[in-house]
Amino acid sequence: MQRPKPATNEIYHIYNRGVEKRNVFVSDGDRLRFIHDLFEFNDVAPAENTYYRSPQSYEVGLRKIVLRRSGRRNPRKLLVEILAFCLMPNHFHLMVRQKIDNGITEFMRKLGTGYTNYFNQKNERSGALFQGKYKIAHVATEAHFIHLPYYIHLNPLDLAAPGWREKKLRNFKKLLGFLESYRWSSHLDYAGKKNFPSVTQRESLMEFFGSPIGYKKTIAEWLENLDLGLGEIREITLE
Repeated sequence: MQRPKPATNEIYHIYNRGVEKRNVFVSDGDRLRFIHDLFEFNDVAPAENTYYRSPQSYEVGLRKIVLRRSGRRNPRKLLVEILAFCLMPNHFHLMVRQKIDNGITEFMRKLGTGYTNYFNQKNERSGALFQGKYKIAHVATEAHFIHLPYYIHLNPLDLAAPGWREKKLRNFKKLLGFLESYRWSSHLDYAGKKNFPSVTQRESLMEFFGSPIGYKKTIAEWLENLDLGLGEIREITLE
């Protein structure tokens, strides 16, 4: 697949994994840090040095309004809208809409550099953490837009039911319960359970889902009809 040049107001699926397939999220602290960085680096302005420290609060130290060096509180100017995300032990998925020219490039540069610096310092290592430049695919059709969030949010099933993509599924209720217990994605915020609400911009997808109840109903239906859903997005899954 030819690598697309991101265009402003267009939506993209972004994926990257650890070099040599190594785990890049080893602890909950690592996962909280990356989610903190998803928020903190999604700003035209540089991140203040204070925000490189490990986050402590429930919503990982997120600032809804920033106290700049000038002493004035200014709202963020987003580089991208983060529509959906999921963290797995050795990779991550993002569904983003570019908000300004070169927004995705700048956001991913800040995110990759910032998290790698944190991880290397913490683990007394050096060198690249991720496997080359991130992969990116254009969400070019309505079907892509509709089906990709479900695919991203179902990725944690790799941990509970590794054969789910091949429809090796038994207890659907148990699997959906597992997703309800998995914090490291935007699934819970779409399902109506406040988790990391400040990280994502959910309005456009919620217009389609209608409500948290509608979202939970359709993700369950998607899981039961995998062939249809996966077929619609196979060209942009990136894995």
